[in-house]
Parts: sequence; structure tokens; C-alpha cells
Amino acid sequence: MPPACSGRRAALPLLFALVVLAACGAATSATADDATISTRVKIALLNDPQVGALRIDAKTFQGTVTLSGTVRTQAEADRAIAVARTVGGARDVRSELTVVP
Repeated sequence: MPPACSGRRAALPLLFALVVLAACGAATSATADDATISTRVKIALLNDPQVGALRIDAKTFQGTVTLSGTVRTQAEADRAIAVARTVGGARDVRSELTVVP
């Protein structure tokens, strides 16, 4: 077998490994981005004077932020949603907030 052919065969496993690692990196990157978005939303909520004292959790999956917890009024819920929408990377914001007067 010519030396050029054996070199190509040796490169195939390396190429395959690089493709697999790149795919894994993309999946990890998306997960890290979701965690980052959740953290940024939580910080934004805590820093907002109107909703900072409320118990609101934020979870993100594929860029969609879901807010959960309790608020006293619908206005507080609306404000929390508006604050979450200002965070970069948040594609959509969904509310599972419960109004408890």
C-alpha cells in the first residue's frame, strides 16, 4: 500500500473524534448558555425594586425562560415577565407564576 493511503486511514479516526467532540461541545455550550440566562434573569429580578423581594425562580431550556413562584398581584407578575424579557439570550418568557393576594 502506498504511504499516502496509510496516512489517510490513520487520519480517519482522528477526524471522526473531532466531529464527535465538536457535537458534544455544542450540546454543552447550549446547556451552559441556558444556565447563564437563568442566572442573569434571577439577578435582574433581584435587582429590580418592584420584584426583588419576591420568591421567583427562573429556569431556562433552549433559550425559553420559565418563571415560577408566587406574587401578590398580576402587576407583579407582569413586571417579572417584563424584566426577564430584557435579559440577553432569552428568546421567550413563559409564566407559571401564581398570584396569591
